[in-house]
Amino acid sequence: MGVPTITATRILKGQLAGKPGEETVLEMDKFPYVALSKTYNTNAQVPDSAGTATAYLCGVKANEGTVGVNAASVRNQCNTTKGNEVDSILKWAKDSGKSVGVVTTTRVNHATPSASYAHSVNRDWYSDNEMPKEAVEQGCKDIAWQLMHNIPDIEVIMGGGRKYMFPKNTPDIEYPNDERANATRLDGLNLTKIWLEKKPANKKAHYVWNRDQLTSLKPQDVDYVLGLFEPSDMLYELERNKTMDPSLPEMVKVAINILKKNPKGFFLLVEGGRIDHGHHEGKAKQALHEAIQMDIAIGLAGEMTSTDDTLTVVTADHSHVFTFGGYTHRGNSIFGLAPTLSDIDQKPFTAILYGNGPGYKLVNSSRENVSTVDFTHNSYLAQSAVPLRQETHGGEDVAIFAKGPMAHLLHGVHEQNYIPHVMGYASCVGQNQNHCRSSSSSHSYKASVTLMTSILTVLSVVLF
Repeated sequence: MGVPTITATRILKGQLAGKPGEETVLEMDKFPYVALSKTYNTNAQVPDSAGTATAYLCGVKANEGTVGVNAASVRNQCNTTKGNEVDSILKWAKDSGKSVGVVTTTRVNHATPSASYAHSVNRDWYSDNEMPKEAVEQGCKDIAWQLMHNIPDIEVIMGGGRKYMFPKNTPDIEYPNDERANATRLDGLNLTKIWLEKKPANKKAHYVWNRDQLTSLKPQDVDYVLGLFEPSDMLYELERNKTMDPSLPEMVKVAINILKKNPKGFFLLVEGGRIDHGHHEGKAKQALHEAIQMDIAIGLAGEMTSTDDTLTVVTADHSHVFTFGGYTHRGNSIFGLAPTLSDIDQKPFTAILYGNGPGYKLVNSSRENVSTVDFTHNSYLAQSAVPLRQETHGGEDVAIFAKGPMAHLLHGVHEQNYIPHVMGYASCVGQNQNHCRSSSSSHSYKASVTLMTSILTVLSVVLF
């Protein structure tokens, strides 16, 4: 969710409302404090989502591909895990007595959410099925296992990822005839059962796997909820089965209603993760509609909380090589054509383009004439300059938007790992709490934090 994505989403939001689009205001545009985040990993100029998630959740820069461990850990080397684990602001908040939650449109053990609770030298160790035998023998645990054991009392967990929770080849409850949806665990564990069994007898815990089950929950009767709505990542909003899968805003609404019952406050991580996936696939329309859902969720979170006691941070883990230009006129469809032709091949081009990715295509040894195809299709692959199976991340700084207590600490240009320290300082969790005990302080240090990110990237901290 780099700046070009934010701008294009703003235009799309307006155009969906029948306006030209450029003058539209996103919910994040209303935040009074804006900063830039430097996203590089300790070993990468252009980062991946695991190292960046570790930075903005755990407060330390990390190597690409690793989650919840510092830079002394080496990707894929299990024996470099122990002693290099780092805890996240979710753990800091939980240790201080706050309620905590994770909401994502990816699988719940994907890079961004996993950095909040797991310690893994490989972000792709979703279950033990994806781990090398050596790592298992050395005692490393897969990320789904860690979700159920590392911080077993996370109050709210919502997203996709059912297949990683059940014994291998167990048919999926929603897609029993689709072998691709079958479960993957080699250890024979049913992690949803383990999750339920770990809850105190006097607490009400619910495992749900569809929208009706989720929306029928009464927050006053819920202490814990685990919602797994797809075998892997959740479907794009433009493809979502609206009777079976909840939207991101719907998940956020339920999460906040459950978490806000705690008088000590809460931390909520909200990730619009499929913004990233849409870009990787070269499907700009999918990515931008995912970002629209994030915008709706930000607005809803704002309505359900107060800037008097809730710090909300909206940011991204990284950008993409996504751009739009071409001297388009006011009100031109964000998915439309530029008003001029190429100087070389005299063919039209869309305003939206990618620096690399699957949209590179030659017809008769020359660039495809986009006017001969449906470039407004939901899954149209925007043209790219370099052919790649998947489009890559971008390396430039990304925006940070903040409102609420101590939001002014997010200004200027920051290292990405600065972000959780601001959130911890504002909500009096983590190591630096000397200011919280000051009798002369006029600030209320019971603030909730919401972090919203696009795999982007919370409601005590909201990250998109």
